[in-house]
Order: sequence, then C-alpha cells, then structure tokens
Amino acid sequence: MISHPSRHCTVELQALPSRIGQVRRIVSAQLRYWHMDSLIDRAALGVTELLTNVHLHAQPDKLCTVEIELLLDRLMVSVRDHDPRLPEVRDVETSATTGRGLAMVAAVSESWGVRPDGDAGKVVWFTLPTAPAPVAPPARPRRTAEKPARRFTEVEHAVDAHRSAHAPARSAVAG
Repeated sequence: MISHPSRHCTVELQALPSRIGQVRRIVSAQLRYWHMDSLIDRAALGVTELLTNVHLHAQPDKLCTVEIELLLDRLMVSVRDHDPRLPEVRDVETSATTGRGLAMVAAVSESWGVRPDGDAGKVVWFTLPTAPAPVAPPARPRRTAEKPARRFTEVEHAVDAHRSAHAPARSAVAG
C-alpha cells in the first residue's frame, strides 16, 4: 500500500516565454497538491528566473527539464538544459532590470548551485525549507512606570514589620 502520493514531478519543455508561465502554473498546482502552499511564491519565482536564463542564454537549443522533488525537510527544484556553460552571478546595480536572475534565486532560496550534467549540459538547482521557521516566544510584559517593582530591602522591611505586629507579646517577669 502506498501511503503518500508521488513527491516528484518532472516537466520537459522548450523555454519560450509562453511556456514559462505554464510551468509556473504547473509548479504551483503541484505544490498545492502536496499541501505546500507556503512555498508556491518562492518556488514559482525561482523557476521563472531559471527558465528565463535558459531562454536568454542556453545554446544550442532551448530544451530543458524542470524537476521538483519533495524531500524530508526541503523542496528541491532544478532545471536541466543542454548548454555545458555554467552561469555566472553578476554584480549588478539594484536598479538594473536584467542580469539579476541568479541573485534573486539566491535571495529566495535556502541554498542553490549548479553542476555539470555530462558533456552536454548542466543542472541549476535551488532548495526551499519545508518546515516553518521557528517562531520566537512572545515577549514577557514589562512593568510600567506606574507600578514600579519593589526593591528587596523594601520587601524585607515589610516582612519584619508584619512579624513584629503579629508576634505574641512577651511579658517581662521580674526575677
């Protein structure tokens, strides 16, 4: 008996602008099916950037494979193409409208990288954590200036006064 649906999805395509939008929708639908809705925006952005790079830079063709795999604690997204040249991360100005794809992938992902795929291609990948980020415990309420904390010596004097007031009276017997 299989208790979990497949946690792997592969899409082969030609990286054309019209197909990039279709793959974004496929990735989004797959993540919804896996109940990973919180990863949709970052995964879709990362896939878009990687497919745009294939469209703009890959040679000799624009054929590629998008693969998403749900592992124990992370989502692995990869794009394989037929161009053996490895991408370069560029230093670009923040106002630039091109050349920021890999920097954006790095910004939205837990990790990313590239590896040669034999003599005829490469794989560019990124990961997203599937576990929610740890939440900081709520801050303890602070005392306001209206009710300052009593100092230890004030408490000590109050206890002594209480004991004196409620202590049994001692009678002095003359001897």
